[in-house]
Amino acid sequence: MLTTTPHMTASARRRPRPAILALLAALVSLLAATVLTAPAASARAHAAGPVPAATLTEVTGFGTNPSNLQMYVYVPANVTARPAVLVAVHYCTGSGPAMYNGTEFARLADRYGFIVVYPSVTRSSKCFDVSSPQALKRGGGSDPVGIKSMIDWTIRTYSADTGRIFATGISSGAMMTNVLLGDYPDVFAAGAAFAGVPFGCFATTDGSEWNSQCAGGTVIHTPQEWGDLVRNAYPGYTGPRPRMQVWHGTQDDTLRYPNFGEEIKQWTNVQGVGQTPAATDSPVSGWTRTRYGATGDRAPVEAISVQGVGHGVYSDGMGARVLRFFGLDGSVPDPDPGPQPGACRVTASTSAWSTGLTASVTLTNTGASAINGWKLGFTLPAGQTITSGWGATYAPVSGAVTATNATYNGTLAPGASVSIGYQANHTGNSAAPGGFTLNGASCSAS
Repeated sequence: MLTTTPHMTASARRRPRPAILALLAALVSLLAATVLTAPAASARAHAAGPVPAATLTEVTGFGTNPSNLQMYVYVPANVTARPAVLVAVHYCTGSGPAMYNGTEFARLADRYGFIVVYPSVTRSSKCFDVSSPQALKRGGGSDPVGIKSMIDWTIRTYSADTGRIFATGISSGAMMTNVLLGDYPDVFAAGAAFAGVPFGCFATTDGSEWNSQCAGGTVIHTPQEWGDLVRNAYPGYTGPRPRMQVWHGTQDDTLRYPNFGEEIKQWTNVQGVGQTPAATDSPVSGWTRTRYGATGDRAPVEAISVQGVGHGVYSDGMGARVLRFFGLDGSVPDPDPGPQPGACRVTASTSAWSTGLTASVTLTNTGASAINGWKLGFTLPAGQTITSGWGATYAPVSGAVTATNATYNGTLAPGASVSIGYQANHTGNSAAPGGFTLNGASCSAS
């Protein structure tokens, strides 16, 4: 199997501008140079039964398929009982076989026994539909419906584990990963998007596949607005939401870098966790990894920014990082994943004098499980600076503050409360803090 990684492009216009045509022409040359061709031994199978082992195989008649997608599947020789399923979605001008040849997911499937499904676009642009109203609604039609049919076929044929369905993609495939997790939160456990944009960012109403404002990084929303776009794809759904891992190069000139921050806003809001990272590190030189809602390998949201890299952010070796986030590599989660989110309520008040104040804050565990270790995040009004505190340690002393439990009050039983406080200077605004989060998850205020 070739492991050379192709340069990835974003979705093209239905009527491309000259600049886009030039970009596509250059991409075709690059793809030709890397010789990413379909495997010569690829077979064709019917939907009625399993496919040949360890062979990329096209499956026909797999189910409802409104946009005429092709389905390719790779089943390793050592496929496990009730296997996990990974949907690997290609970039513009790509194909299922190109994604198979140009990424390491089939080799990883050989090692860990999961099944890989490679959807393949047949429309002329070879870009996935992440723009139309049909694509941005559960069961609305277009490509997401066809991909859901591929998953259903795989579950039926191999008795796959419905709790371990995952999606990953590059560029157009990354955008489709965002769409799939928004349309079908009850299907996917997690996703990983390389150089994508948030769900709904590429939306158009004129039939075009290309949204210049989104590609340029100028579509900016609040976390709540981004989250509402996802929730509106499946109105009334109240179940768990898939975890999300996003990757982006800081020099991406096709789908600009601001889209990375907007994805973080969206999926932290969907997950109900704060936008302040629970952990930040650099696992590889040039990478900045932030985790939201928890500190371990399987945080609700994980984001990796790759310094100085353009649109072709995916490279060999990153697939193993995806599997670690998904939990498909057989690894045990970090032994100390950090405090976990819990349901909570906070009351806060202040008593002020000319240039100073004291604040009293009470945190109540309103959930059904005990909280073992807590970090209470909140925002101080402008001009306030903490000078001393009790019941917790406070850092930093202004702006977005995190109060971390003391050794004697770190456990909160269901219904239990803890009171903490601090003294602060102010320059005129002596209001109580706001924007409370407990271990990354939003708290109600009273």
